[in-house]
Amino acid sequence: MSDPASFGFGALVRYWRRVRAMSQLDLASAAMTTPRHMSFLETGRSNPSREMVLRLAGALDVPLRDRNGLLLSAGFAPLFPHRGLEDPALDRVTMAIGRMLDRHDPFPAVVLDRGWNLVRANHGAARLFGALFAPDPIPDDANVLRLILEPSPVRDGIANWAEVVPALLERARREAVGGVLDLATAELVQELRARPEVESLITAPRMIEPLIPVVDVHFRLDGEYLRFFSMVSSIGAPADVTAQELRVEAFFPSDDETAHRWQPRTQP
Repeated sequence: MSDPASFGFGALVRYWRRVRAMSQLDLASAAMTTPRHMSFLETGRSNPSREMVLRLAGALDVPLRDRNGLLLSAGFAPLFPHRGLEDPALDRVTMAIGRMLDRHDPFPAVVLDRGWNLVRANHGAARLFGALFAPDPIPDDANVLRLILEPSPVRDGIANWAEVVPALLERARREAVGGVLDLATAELVQELRARPEVESLITAPRMIEPLIPVVDVHFRLDGEYLRFFSMVSSIGAPADVTAQELRVEAFFPSDDETAHRWQPRTQP
C-alpha cells in the first residue's frame, strides 16, 4: 500500500478526490475556483497559493495531519500543530477528557488515538482490564485492536468474540479520522484480518439477523458475564492534530444485572 504522503501535490489532490468520489468539476465548484485552474493544479502546470491549498483541503474534508502534508507538498510550512497531551495548549482538552473519564466511573472508559492505542483509562477500565490480565500488569503499549483480535487475556475473556470481530473491524474503518485509515493503521488492520481465525470469521457466510442498535461485548470474568456496549466521543472543531485524532470510548452496562454486578463492593 503506497503512502499518500510520498505523493506530489497534484497526485495528493487526485488521491483525496478519489477518496471523496468527487470529480474535478465538483472540487472546483466546492473550492470556488475554475475547472481549468483545477486541472492545471493537478497536472503541475500551476502552483497553488497557500489559501488555495487550504480551500481544497477544506472542500475535500482532509484530516488535519494530511492538510499539513498537502501544505508541505506545495512548498508551505505546516499550519496545524501536533502537540503532546501534556502541552499546556491542550489543557482544556485534557481537562475535559479527565472529567469525562472520572464522571463515567465506576464503568469503564478509555481514550484511544487514531491507531487504537490506549492513551488513558479511568478506574473502571483499569479495574476491568486489570482483572482480565491478572496476575500480569496491563501492557504499557496496549493496542485495543491487537488485544481483541490477537491471542491475549482480553480476547480470551470475550465470550462473544465471533460476533465482536466483524463489528470491530467495521468500526476501525468507519471511525477512521476523515473516514480514511492512515497507512500504519491500515497495515495493522490488514495484518489482523489475515490471521486465519479472523479471516474465517469475516469471510464465512453469515445469517442475516434482526438489526440491533448496538453490538454488546460480553466479558467473562470471575465466573460471571458482564455485558457492555460503548459510545464514542470526539472533539468538535479541533485545530490540533492530536486533538482531532483522540476519541473517548465509554462503556455502559447493557442490562441491570451487569450494572449491579459492576458496582464497587462496599466493605462491611
